[in-house]
Amino acid sequence: MVQAPSKIITLEEFLELPETKPAREFIDGKIVRKPMPQGQHSRVQQKLTTTINAVTEDSQIALALPELRCTFGGRSLIPDIAVFIWDRLPINADGTIANRFNSHPDWVIEILSPDQSVTRVTGNILHCLNCGSQLGWLIDPKEKVVLVYASDRQPSFFEADNVSLPVPSFASELKLTLEQLWGWMNYPAS
Repeated sequence: MVQAPSKIITLEEFLELPETKPAREFIDGKIVRKPMPQGQHSRVQQKLTTTINAVTEDSQIALALPELRCTFGGRSLIPDIAVFIWDRLPINADGTIANRFNSHPDWVIEILSPDQSVTRVTGNILHCLNCGSQLGWLIDPKEKVVLVYASDRQPSFFEADNVSLPVPSFASELKLTLEQLWGWMNYPAS
């Protein structure tokens, strides 16, 4: 949903506004409200973030962060999962991770919510790729498909359960199939 501000605001003015729930993004001069994640979305987001970090964090290759505001290329987006190569993480003088990420993620992952526009989410992924992201995933839990976007080729469509999903070269140790991804949505057995 696009919120029409009473006056045109700049990206800098948008960044001074207080954060809201649900979160808002700044896209092409407009404030756009992100829908609140629902159960399947949240579960896939949680498990995928943990799975990526299990392969990349301890070895200081990359870090996957959920719902992180990333401001770059005239937009301020909140991807469902933003993965940054370790050397690109913004660090404060005291060695702590910065609160503001003013750069594109190296790998952007979006999980489609029932009320979300495929067109708008795809536009955000393409913006990330145009600004330097290596790879983008659009996960659609309802249709049980994943679209994979790369800056150097046409999007790829994945729906076969046993096929390994492509990952960026820095995460080459990560092996994940759609069967595993959709399995995370099953109710845990007691």
